Amino acid sequence: MDHNGGAEHGEYASTVSDARFASVLDTAADGIVVINERAQVLAFNKACEKLFGYSASELLGGNVHKIMPADYAAEHDAYVKHYLDTGEKRIIGIGREVRGRHKDGTEFPIELSVGEASTPEGRQFIGILRDLRPRRSVETKLAEAQAQLVHMTRISAMDEMGAAIAHELNQPLTALLLYLQTVARKVAAIDIDPAIENVISKAASEAERAGEIIQRMRQLVEKKDPEREEFDAGEFAADCIKLVQLGAGHDEALFELVVQPDLHKLSADPVQIRQVLVNLLRNAREAVSNAEQKRITLEVSDAGEFLEFRICDTGPGVPPALRPELFRAFSGQKRKGLGLGLAISRSIAQNHGGDLQLEQGPADMGAVFVLRLPVEARSAPA
Repeated sequence: MDHNGGAEHGEYASTVSDARFASVLDTAADGIVVINERAQVLAFNKACEKLFGYSASELLGGNVHKIMPADYAAEHDAYVKHYLDTGEKRIIGIGREVRGRHKDGTEFPIELSVGEASTPEGRQFIGILRDLRPRRSVETKLAEAQAQLVHMTRISAMDEMGAAIAHELNQPLTALLLYLQTVARKVAAIDIDPAIENVISKAASEAERAGEIIQRMRQLVEKKDPEREEFDAGEFAADCIKLVQLGAGHDEALFELVVQPDLHKLSADPVQIRQVLVNLLRNAREAVSNAEQKRITLEVSDAGEFLEFRICDTGPGVPPALRPELFRAFSGQKRKGLGLGLAISRSIAQNHGGDLQLEQGPADMGAVFVLRLPVEARSAPA
C-alpha cells in the first residue's frame, strides 16, 4: 500500500472540499458567518462584508461581538457557555429576528438561523443572516398603500354623501328664502323698526348665499369647471374679513388687510373663493384665541401670472408632525368636524388652476397659509 499516495489523495480531497466551501460562502445571497466555541470568527462571506461593512480580514480570528449591538454582545458569551454546559437550545435550529450592527454603528433588523457542527477543533456554529430592511420597506409601502386606499374610499363615500346632502338641503333652503322674502315684503308694507327690516333682509341674503355655496360644492364634487367672474381682489378680501368679524362676537382678534396697489382683476368663482378665504381666516382667528398677541394679517399681492392671498397669524403655528397630513380629508385635529376644511379649500384652489400651501413664516408669526390663484381663467392641470 502506498501510504504517501493516500496522504496526498487526502490532502487533495481536503483542498477540493475547502475550495467548494469557499465557493459556497462567496456565492451565497445571505450572509454566512462561522464561529468557534470562543466566539472567534472562522469564516465571513462576501454577503456579510456587504451587510456589515467589514472586510473578512478585519474580522477573521476576532470576536463576533463586533457585528452585534452592545446588549447582545454582553449576553452572547454567557449564552454559548450555557449551551455548552447544559445542551439547552435557545436559538439553534429555530431561527429568530435579531439586530445586527454595521461598522458605522448603525443597527438594523436581521433574520438569524444558527446551526452547529462537531469538528476535530471543537464545536463550530454557522450563522445564516438575512437583511430584513427590504422586507420592512415593502411592508411599510404596502401599509401606506392600504391606508391610501381606505382614505380614497372614504373620500369617494364623502363625495356621494356630499352630493346627496347638497341635493336634500336645496329644497328647505329654497323654502326658507321664500319665507324670508315674504316676511320682508310684509314688513315693508307696515311701519316697523328699520333695524328689524335690515336684519330680515340680511337673513334672506345669507340664505341665498348658503344656497349658492351648496350649489358650488356640488359642482366641485362633480368636477365641473368653476363659474368665474372678474372682481377686485382687494375689495373681495375686505368683504371676507367683514364676514368673519360678523360672527366673531366679542372676539379680540385684530384683523389687518394689506393690499398691493394696482392689482390685476381676478377671474374666479367668488362663492368658492370666499369659502376658502373665510375658512382660512376663521382657522387663524381660532389659532390666536389663546395667544398673547391676537393679530391676523391678510396680504393680497401680485405674483406674476398669479394673485396671492397670504394669511398670517400670531398663533402657535402648525406642529411639524401634523404638516404632512394637513390637507388630507379626515385628518383634522379638532374635536369637532371631519377635518374637511383645508382639504376642500385646496381642491377649490387647484380646480381654479392654483394651489393652497402652508409656508414657513417669520419667527414672530404662527401659521402662514398662501392661496395662489391665476389672474387669467385657468383650469386645473390634468
